Amino acid sequence: MPSQEVNPDLLKERNTATFDPHEFAVFWAGGEERYKEKKSLEKMFLEDPALKDDLPISYLSHKELYEHSLRKACIIGEKIRKLRAEGEDGVDTYNALLGGSLGAAILKEGNPLTLHYVMFVPTIMGQGTMDQQVEWLSKAWDCEIIGTYAQTELGHGTFLRGLETRADYDARTQEFVINTPSLSAYKWWPGGLGHTANHAVVVAQLYTKGEFRGLAPFIVQLRHSDTHEPLPGIDIGDIGTKLGMKSVNNGYLGLKNVRVPLNNMLMKNQQVLPDGTYVAPKNSVLTYGTMMFVRCALIRDTAQSLAKASTIATRYSAVRRQSPIDPNQPEPQIMDHTTQQLKLFPQIAKSIVFKTTGDGIWNMYNVLSGEIEQGNLDRLPEMHALSCCLKAICSADAAAGVEICRLSCGGHGYMDCSNFPTIYGMTTAVCTYEGENTVMLLQTARYLVKVYGQALNGEKLVPTVAYINDALKERQFVNFDGSLESIVKAFQFVAANKIRIAYEQIEQRRRQGHSTEMAANLSGTFLTAAADLHGRAFLAESAYTELLAVSRQVSPALADVLKVVLELYLVDACLNRIGDFLRFIDLTDKDVTTLEIRLQNCLKQLRPNAVTLVDSFDLHDRVLDSVLGAYDGNVYKRIFESTKKNPLNKEPVNEAFHKYLKPFMKAHL
Repeated sequence: MPSQEVNPDLLKERNTATFDPHEFAVFWAGGEERYKEKKSLEKMFLEDPALKDDLPISYLSHKELYEHSLRKACIIGEKIRKLRAEGEDGVDTYNALLGGSLGAAILKEGNPLTLHYVMFVPTIMGQGTMDQQVEWLSKAWDCEIIGTYAQTELGHGTFLRGLETRADYDARTQEFVINTPSLSAYKWWPGGLGHTANHAVVVAQLYTKGEFRGLAPFIVQLRHSDTHEPLPGIDIGDIGTKLGMKSVNNGYLGLKNVRVPLNNMLMKNQQVLPDGTYVAPKNSVLTYGTMMFVRCALIRDTAQSLAKASTIATRYSAVRRQSPIDPNQPEPQIMDHTTQQLKLFPQIAKSIVFKTTGDGIWNMYNVLSGEIEQGNLDRLPEMHALSCCLKAICSADAAAGVEICRLSCGGHGYMDCSNFPTIYGMTTAVCTYEGENTVMLLQTARYLVKVYGQALNGEKLVPTVAYINDALKERQFVNFDGSLESIVKAFQFVAANKIRIAYEQIEQRRRQGHSTEMAANLSGTFLTAAADLHGRAFLAESAYTELLAVSRQVSPALADVLKVVLELYLVDACLNRIGDFLRFIDLTDKDVTTLEIRLQNCLKQLRPNAVTLVDSFDLHDRVLDSVLGAYDGNVYKRIFESTKKNPLNKEPVNEAFHKYLKPFMKAHL
């Protein structure tokens, strides 16, 4: 963009940066090849006039928004078909278009076809036999059928064993008879279910020969292939408007005596034979594969949400001038206020740490998937526990971070054209879907308490919890010198002690006569606290390991910036949990004060590079979709231009004046 079009304050920030933003952008994209792919996809999708909005979608009705979004979703789907035909539809492409920034630029309130690609297809791949994949996958990939994933019910969500939808096997006809026996059994929330999908993977209680066998997934046709009318026994529709994700077409589904063939039960992990004989899975945990896949992807999505929010807020903070620090000087950029830096810079650091950690978790998941295919399930519980707590922590921190960024922009951040309402709505949704966050932490804690007991028995633990073995040997943390490595080790020591306390609380209640389940419930707050610290200890170690490794591979100028980001993240994370650190580690008042001063110094060091750092996230203006965060920084001009798009301003006098206001004003005459 030509320099004369850019706000002079932003231009100055960019000209005084100490590193090359392109180098960081390449790192952020995952390497030069992926950077080029990203730019190619942006050109293919963002320059298509059919995928642009003439009117801000906030002015559309719910019905209009769905129709508008489905039109664009089909254009995206057609382009994906083309990419598939050319062999260029890699995982990164789907991530970018369906869960990443590019998809959000085109469909800012979500894509009604997303669950078809990210849940329906992967479930068939992960839980279908080879024959079932041959039968269903080509139809699904080519979008001859459109699917969704129907698990959550009106009365039950994360607690899968509470699901009420029931599938009874009829050996006489070799069919399953599926019913939602009550209103609370209705499937509720699946994306695309309302009016888009004509098939669904329906998760139901399986009964054969009159016996309950557990939960099983079934492919169920919902609508006629040509007319799209609901099939007999199907009660289906859209659940209505929501805080965010307003165009995802979340739906409800009731089933009454709906029959599906025997082969429509996905049977890679468990089978029902024609006579009704049930063959149990080798490991019940295998059925969690799809959910774990999505949770791993969500960790990276939270990094993108924070990157968008921090980019908008940081650019705005460089342009906005207010509140003189020195009364004899002009109003400064609000980013010169230390309090503003404390709002913004930790969010930038978190987005970077969540991204590098998310990439690592994604790689771990792919390795684990290969091990599972070979029948090796040793690290499955560890991976499940880690993905649960990281999904919870990263989504909660990202949602809070987006709100902090909005607040940092004052009143203008409250405007819809800032895009903060949409970013927040999309981000906070992650705290609930694919596993409500508190339940996720409790699932992690169950694993942590189990491995703590193993450590007490002298067993050597797997890598992500090996720090528990170390803590049992040391018993006391010595020589906290404030180094980054020391902070990481301290996090692990604190986490180990939080796990110890949770373990002891459960054991104490069991000795008092409580069942294991009741003991866990009474110890719930100790359990979630332990899981939270475990996740944060992993994030600290990941940040330390990954960012130092990257620093050794990039230019010295960028390495210096990344080291400041790392120190800021670790010191800020430590101070945010200082109560736990003081509880288990012998820190002095001087130690804490030193940490606080270091935090201030990190803010000061990052200040000259803040704008260029968020520029390096390389987020297209269409992705940000914010009058406050555009690359040119012409905030006030863009705010005013946005008001001209308001349909209310298309006429000088609205008809409501003549209908209501004028009669009211004249009524006393």
